[in-house]
Amino acid sequence: MIISSLSKTLAARGYDTLTAVQEAVTDPGLATSDLLVSAQTGSGKTVGFGLAIAPTLLGESETLPPAAAPMALIVAPTRELAFQVMRELSWLYAEAGARVASCVGGMDMRDERRTLDRGAHIVVGTPGRLCDHIKRGSLDMTSLRAVVLDEADEMLDLGFREDLEFMLAAAPEDRRTLMFSATVPPMIAKLAQQFQRDAVRVSTQSGNKQHADITYQALRVAPQDAENAVINLLRYHDAQNAIVFANTRATVARLTARFANRGFSVVSLSGELSQTERTHALQAMRDGRARVCVATDVAARGIDLPNLELVIHAELPSNSEALLHRSGRTGRAGRKGISALIVPAKTAKKAERLLKFAKITAEWTTPPTPEDIEARDHERLLSDPVWSEEPSATEAAFAEQLLAQHSPERIAAAYLRLYQSSWSAPEELSPPDARPPAKEHKPFGPSAWFALSVGANDRAEARWLLPLLCRAGNLDKDCIGAIRVQPTETFVELTEASATGFWAAIGADGKLEDGVSVRSVEGAPDLGRSSAPRAPRDDRGPRRDARPPRDNDGDSARYKPAPDAAPAPKPTYEKPAYKKPADEKYAEKSYDKPHAEKSRFAKPKSTPMTKAVEDGAVTPLRKQSGEKPAHKAPKKVWDSKPSEAPKGKSASKPYDKAAGKPFGKPAGKPGAKPAGKPFGKPGGKPAGKPYAKTDDPAAKPKHNPASDSSRRFTPPGMPAKPGKPGGGKPFGKGPGKKPAGKGGAPKGRPGFGGSTPPKRNKP
Repeated sequence: MIISSLSKTLAARGYDTLTAVQEAVTDPGLATSDLLVSAQTGSGKTVGFGLAIAPTLLGESETLPPAAAPMALIVAPTRELAFQVMRELSWLYAEAGARVASCVGGMDMRDERRTLDRGAHIVVGTPGRLCDHIKRGSLDMTSLRAVVLDEADEMLDLGFREDLEFMLAAAPEDRRTLMFSATVPPMIAKLAQQFQRDAVRVSTQSGNKQHADITYQALRVAPQDAENAVINLLRYHDAQNAIVFANTRATVARLTARFANRGFSVVSLSGELSQTERTHALQAMRDGRARVCVATDVAARGIDLPNLELVIHAELPSNSEALLHRSGRTGRAGRKGISALIVPAKTAKKAERLLKFAKITAEWTTPPTPEDIEARDHERLLSDPVWSEEPSATEAAFAEQLLAQHSPERIAAAYLRLYQSSWSAPEELSPPDARPPAKEHKPFGPSAWFALSVGANDRAEARWLLPLLCRAGNLDKDCIGAIRVQPTETFVELTEASATGFWAAIGADGKLEDGVSVRSVEGAPDLGRSSAPRAPRDDRGPRRDARPPRDNDGDSARYKPAPDAAPAPKPTYEKPAYKKPADEKYAEKSYDKPHAEKSRFAKPKSTPMTKAVEDGAVTPLRKQSGEKPAHKAPKKVWDSKPSEAPKGKSASKPYDKAAGKPFGKPAGKPGAKPAGKPFGKPGGKPAGKPYAKTDDPAAKPKHNPASDSSRRFTPPGMPAKPGKPGGGKPFGKGPGKKPAGKGGAPKGRPGFGGSTPPKRNKP
């Protein structure tokens, strides 16, 4: 059921009946359901989803309320398709009072924001620009009732999946979501499952033939005639609108320039053009100012030109889906069209695969010839409606004047020539299986030879002699033939016709630039190798005799044994005997034994080190009996007097038995002030000389647990410092900060950053 306001608009546009997809989506049972619609291009999907969302937007009313926040959001993959959808919805909802706004890339974002601020019922845009408006807060999504994704498969192919997910997540959960696509790949099905609620699948392709209104032709051409075949196709069909598809921008630019030179009214459409240039190109096609559009696949989706009759694939598309979308620009809404594929011999297999995968049956033929184009011109001329029109008084008077001066046959022939002069001449085409013509090498001659006074010894090269001759002798490069550089001079071949002008240009002195002189040579110089035998070189030995001929087996007669010769004995090898070294140092080693009798695990009986130990020159580190060598224990600092401490070391530091060195830094000279504060309170006076070992209990210091370094915690990698409980830097604060608590230990548990420092006993 269609709302009456929309029915009036459709009737005014000449819609007597609806297409299959339009009838399917306007079913009253689907008025509130999410839809996943798949239909071929040109089936009227734009008007279809416009009618499908009408009950959601209008309800029971005939007109829409005043424009405020958008009620519907239409997302299209390209700018051209977005503008086309905007135009279709504008006339469809004109009676309902809808305000339609666009948000596409390449346009001024500030103008779009002002339009949205004024209010709009329907917003049509591309994914990237719509996401920008949502993120900036200029597009209010709270009032959306319906979201339509047009050509959803193309948007996923272009990498807009994240943008689509962002927009669908920002829309209200109770909105309707409609997805329209020519095909439904797995990615579309997954997206529908994620963002649609019990979507109803609508397909109108099962019972119909793909593009039934399009006639497919596959034209076999020679590789060098691919572009000429396109020109003949345009001339033969003389379509009101035609699109020529190419794969790259460079090919689009080249074809556009060539068609313009041949007299076609042509525009181009590619990604390198600005949005304004692309809009003007399409508008020129709609207005009739241009009849041919050369485009890349940017125009293969959704572009609807009402009078488009011919689609030419100058280069084959990459896949069957692109072939369908390219061809779908014609044969739309019941109109007939032709889709022609230019197929050189090397791409025939690819064309067959594309047609097979697209389930299309094409007519394999050849491009029209000049004779076919001429016959078609005569047919169009005879069927022109101008013959049935009555001439005016002025035209009749001029016709009588022409008949008085010329015969009717002459007048008709002149009219035919004038008619054909307004068209581009057709191209002569080679057979499809013809190979590119080989380059023709014309003989150079008759010629005259000249000698230049520079050669290889002067580093003369043809690459700088050629421009020198052209510049000084006023020659063209086609007049110069061979240039043969010899050790002391260079021979140049010129045509006889240019020789006279060459002498006149260089003058009687025969001087070129940079002191190079020229002289004439009688006949062709002898530049070949001499037939006399070459003299032998002194630095080589005598030449080898000629190699004997080979027999049928390929073996040389020199190395092939005689048939009755005995077999040659196998060579035997003797191991060399080991000689005793002359050095007496190694006299004890038994190198004179045979190598086979030695074992690789056997050790020599005597070595230089063992012999030196036996002689007493070296003291062994460990006795053979297994006893450990007697090591003298180092003297402890605690048991020695200050004068007996290691020189240059601090007497206040404990001695490390393992390393043999005292901890800490050296204290300087003996008798100097000891480093650090080993005993007493922190900050007190030095304790003086270290205590000597004695048996007197009164002389010994009292035991202080806090000063016992074996009971204090020392962080890893930090030496323990006597006099500072806890050792090293205190816990709690970083370097350069004062320690926590009093004394050297932090607060808390002793040695672990507690709150109460341990008490100390004075010595």
